[in-house]
Amino acid sequence: MGKIATPPLNDSTNGWNRILPPRRPHPSLQADILVDWVVVGAGQAGLAAARRLAENRPGDRIALVEAGEAGDGAQGRNAGFIIDTPHNIGSSLEALATARDYITLARAAIQSLEEQVRKHNIQCDWEAIGKLHTAVTPRGISQILAPTRKTLEALNEPYTWFEGDSLHQRIGFKHFSAGIHTPGAILVNPAALSRGLADNLPPNVTVYENTPVTTATLSPEIRLATPHGSIRAGKAILAVSVFAEQFGILRNRLIPISACASLSRQLSKEEQEKLAGLPSWGLTPANSFVGVTVRRTRDQRILIRQNMRYQPQLRREESSYNAVRLHHQDLFDRWFPALKGVTIEHTWSGFICISRNSGAGFGEVTPNVYSSVCDNGLGWTKGTISGLLIADKATGIDNPLITTYEALGRAAGLPPRPFRDIGIRARFSWELWRNRHEA
Repeated sequence: MGKIATPPLNDSTNGWNRILPPRRPHPSLQADILVDWVVVGAGQAGLAAARRLAENRPGDRIALVEAGEAGDGAQGRNAGFIIDTPHNIGSSLEALATARDYITLARAAIQSLEEQVRKHNIQCDWEAIGKLHTAVTPRGISQILAPTRKTLEALNEPYTWFEGDSLHQRIGFKHFSAGIHTPGAILVNPAALSRGLADNLPPNVTVYENTPVTTATLSPEIRLATPHGSIRAGKAILAVSVFAEQFGILRNRLIPISACASLSRQLSKEEQEKLAGLPSWGLTPANSFVGVTVRRTRDQRILIRQNMRYQPQLRREESSYNAVRLHHQDLFDRWFPALKGVTIEHTWSGFICISRNSGAGFGEVTPNVYSSVCDNGLGWTKGTISGLLIADKATGIDNPLITTYEALGRAAGLPPRPFRDIGIRARFSWELWRNRHEA
């Protein structure tokens, strides 16, 4: 039996959640239960896996356990982009084939999510308006945007190039020099989407929120202990992101990254009239390590996301948010001088799970136990499709997309700590210095 030494611990700072109406979470587990399936983690992968299991096995009993509340973990703390086309990839035939596979998988995920949003009328500010991939400097344009443009052309994917005034008129400020707009991306409030998916699962799925797993036995039988109950299950799917090592799987393969985001207060009608550009848009930076993700949301707030760092202890102290908030406020004041007096209202952090080679932790890890872990920063598409596919794999469904997903590769091994920490921090420092022009 393995003790979960560092369970998820979400603070109450998530701005996406705090701007939503109050929600009553599903009850926590208060008994000892026996089920056919247990899914651990109600992130993008866990929600998708639980739903697909229920569709594949409508007569089975399925438990979905979440340490916190739906929408308040990493799944509800991202920037709210559901991205269908890759960027920053090579132009080799192999890279193009991988890109085509990713597009196929991403669009299958988007189709599935859109079906749920429409079927259950999930109010998550779903906007099919695409996104911009932007650069600040000529170097960023030549090294990132120009190759991305060639890749999109090779893939026969639609895009629009914006540069200079044409870009500034679209977003209403002048920090970025050029951008590529791809029309297939979706923008959402990620916490609202997570809540809606969790609250509209099939009837043979029972959701237990505020139910952290404290100890886990995966072999020879599956037994999970929680603070006030236990679960025995025939089969399990672990969709636990950066916490996978706590369950004894994918050791020395995952890199936990924390990133901070802020939301401004809602703009008044007068302030909206002062802000040039489209009424809502979203942009991602050419370099995610140093660049800034920015959105103008449907409900008229400005989102700023930056400040990525390696976080092996799986905790980020709230005191660090003060400096981040001040930095984001400074960016806001410089970029939007006409909105003097508009303040940053919420600042928070969330975890991203990446691997050294952009591979995933997907498959059967021990008899009757499966994992769907490591979306490499593309949680809404990769997380959703991997959750759907791991449920198909676990139930013996012959889905050709399983082979497509597995072809993306397995998360590569890393040195043990402390060598891993030294190497990753050194690489981060190098990336920050080398790409400082895109800050």
